[in-house]
Amino acid sequence: MLRAVARPLRGLALSRGPVLFSGRRLSRGPAQTRGFPSAWPGEENLPLSAETQWKDRAETVIIGGGCIGVSLAYHLAKAGMRDVVLLEKSELTAGSTWHAAGLTTYFHPGINLKKIHYDSIKLYEKLEEETGQVVGFHQPGSIRIATTPVRVDEFKYQMTRTGWQATEQYIIGPEKIQEMFPLLNMDKILAGLYNPGDGHIDPYSLTMALAAGARKYGALLKYPAPVTSLKPRLDGTWDVETPQGSITANRIVNAAGFWAREVGAMIGLEHPLIPVQHQYVVTSTIPEVQALKQELPVLRDLEGSYYLRQERDGLLFGPYESQEKMKVQDTWVTSGVPPGFGKELFESDLDRIMEHVEAAMEMVPVLKKADIISVVNGPITYTPDILPMVGPHQGVRNYWVAVGFGYGIIHAGGAGKYLSDWILQGEPPFDLIELDPNRYAKWTTAQYTEAKARESYGFNNIVGYPKEERLAGRPTQRVSGLYQALAPKCSMGFHAGWEQPNWFYRPGQDTQYRPSFRRTNWFEPVGSEYKQVTQKVGVIDLTPFGKFHIKGQHSVRLLDHLVANVIPKVGFTNISHMLTPRGRVYAELTVSHQSPGEFLLITGSGSELHDLRWIEEVANKGGYDVEIRNITDELGVLGVAGPHSRRVLQKLTSEDLSESAFKFLQSKSFKVSGIPVTAIRISYTGELGWELYHRPEDSAPLYEAIMNSGQQEGIDNFGTYALNALRLEKAFRAWGAEMNCDTNPLEAGLEYFVKLNKPADFIGKQALKQIKAEGLTRRLVCLTLATDDVDPEGNESIWFHGKVVGNTTSGSYSYSIQKSLAFAYVPIELSEVGQQVEVELLGKNYPATVIQEPLVLTEPTRNRLEKKGGKDKT
Repeated sequence: MLRAVARPLRGLALSRGPVLFSGRRLSRGPAQTRGFPSAWPGEENLPLSAETQWKDRAETVIIGGGCIGVSLAYHLAKAGMRDVVLLEKSELTAGSTWHAAGLTTYFHPGINLKKIHYDSIKLYEKLEEETGQVVGFHQPGSIRIATTPVRVDEFKYQMTRTGWQATEQYIIGPEKIQEMFPLLNMDKILAGLYNPGDGHIDPYSLTMALAAGARKYGALLKYPAPVTSLKPRLDGTWDVETPQGSITANRIVNAAGFWAREVGAMIGLEHPLIPVQHQYVVTSTIPEVQALKQELPVLRDLEGSYYLRQERDGLLFGPYESQEKMKVQDTWVTSGVPPGFGKELFESDLDRIMEHVEAAMEMVPVLKKADIISVVNGPITYTPDILPMVGPHQGVRNYWVAVGFGYGIIHAGGAGKYLSDWILQGEPPFDLIELDPNRYAKWTTAQYTEAKARESYGFNNIVGYPKEERLAGRPTQRVSGLYQALAPKCSMGFHAGWEQPNWFYRPGQDTQYRPSFRRTNWFEPVGSEYKQVTQKVGVIDLTPFGKFHIKGQHSVRLLDHLVANVIPKVGFTNISHMLTPRGRVYAELTVSHQSPGEFLLITGSGSELHDLRWIEEVANKGGYDVEIRNITDELGVLGVAGPHSRRVLQKLTSEDLSESAFKFLQSKSFKVSGIPVTAIRISYTGELGWELYHRPEDSAPLYEAIMNSGQQEGIDNFGTYALNALRLEKAFRAWGAEMNCDTNPLEAGLEYFVKLNKPADFIGKQALKQIKAEGLTRRLVCLTLATDDVDPEGNESIWFHGKVVGNTTSGSYSYSIQKSLAFAYVPIELSEVGQQVEVELLGKNYPATVIQEPLVLTEPTRNRLEKKGGKDKT
């Protein structure tokens, strides 16, 4: 089996603390895949700091000289920003960059993160020519291996999510896999997911090339220059203090890697970051590898949970241990990073990864005869969900972060460009809310962060299902007053720290969490909940909604500038959208005008602080005299919906809930069963319904009173899965799916909510006028399709005449017509009712038809038609 060569590993067994090895001795040379040169070419006489000048003022100060920070400096300077300063506490690449394995891939299971990977690789391909610096970029491609049928399904699932992207990706069979990687044991291999252009790059050389480019375009990279203090000024600028002096910056960007917690703590923030130990092994020359005529593609054995690539004439492989075996450096969270830690490693621990070593030897038998020449065990930084935190931080003006990169090499180029574009243009170039640093808040404790980081690391290579739930660290402190009552009855979903019912169990039904690419054990119960709401009355816990209270002298002016809709009259509510300057949909809000100049704003749980930050920024820049409060945790919310909802609630209140007295979109405050509520006549189900806002401590008694009142009407619970099916049938758009920072409201079919003729010059108004004048190129349509046991989820490819022409945005099974239903963006010429297209699901194209929306009319529309003598429409 693999044998450890004594001499190269001698220093790795010194102690259980950091092993003090120079990064330059344990990294590869710029022109090699990985060697151990005694010095870097051209660096023998490099001064301690490559810069001797100093600036007292800067447009942007970047803190951290790893590949992420240097990439941002490069992109900002290249785009023309003057006075970009990067401060590094020791030397460039110190931290996690220098010891990284350097893998690069176009693949990502998410959607827009593929763009980050794409932009990184395209930059790396031209960086050497642009800067004159060798980067050691190898692009032999990569293959993900499937050895189980469910993994093949996952590959098919990922293929349909890639077809409408720029990335090349193919499913290949065993014969092609063996041809490309002849050293494999093919006994268990069923298929491979192949990405041409994938490979690996030398992280040190990459960073130095980016640094050369940054300097070429005018950025100042200063090191060693540790930041000792950050002081905000009243005008939103910052005083950044170092031993060399102070810099006044218009904005600061924390890109400090595993020191990012310390930087955040300087201004009172606790970033949910934790260093984890990651090991990889490098072998000596293997004759069979040496004899190859071309470089092997990077291999990812997903069941074995490791990556493997060629390293000179040997192999390099790195495993991801289970959450039980992996090791987090939790003392760095409680006690801080050891002073001076930079280019050091931890003691190796082969026992911890031995099961993966054995799996690798079974898959690539030549490893059994190989010698280990190096085991690298270094710190990488994880967030709870494994994704980095990128963007401006809510609650602190002009403080940006680019931290938590567990895969910094592949993210560096694209993330630098993404942040640079956002900073310069005033809005994100495309939607990446999954990286929003504001997805975390006070509920994200150190204990939660560690539990989730363990889970995320251990789940690196598990099958990625739709509707996936990850259970570690749950529940958080953020539970509604109904959690204890509902948890035993349902499968919970996780939303911004909250637990919210996905679907409810019925007697005799399977209650286990059974993720699948096909219809699974929730399918029938959700159908029952659908009927419950459409035929009787249902109750849903909506407490996770984000909730803001705005009042003040300029509150009406602020909102009129923020949203594209008109401001509702006092006592009424409307649906409004905040747009970006380019006319993209930044957020969707429910705006209730409670009293003159006093508003309640509601947004989705996942965009709570995302939206609040935007509102606060606009208010600050415009000098509006308003008070903005986040009251999300101060209000519980119950939704009551269905044809009998009025009857059930009327038993509990003296307030007249009749159609004439309580109109659609009206808002009133009164008591239900003696409990004060603010009731809005609105329901995302599209049925008759109310949302009841109340004190959190009143959630349980209010729920109990409503359930008792509705016994005669057959009242019962419903969850978010049924809610999604109901809203799709009513053609209600969802922010984050049908609309986001990649879409404008006109193509999304939101014209009704956009008042281009209102006097206020709302953000994005001029851009929308131009978009309208130029004409749309695509439009959101509603599709029906007959499938077998699979339904669209969103982001699937739309085909027409053998070509991919668009993508779905969300989907579900329609329990009313017994077919699948989906929203999709298609070219304008394919958007007419009756148009036939195809939707790709799990490797098969299903015929689909553009229908007149909505499939089912909303309750208010049905009422209007009934008064006019019309009929229900399904």
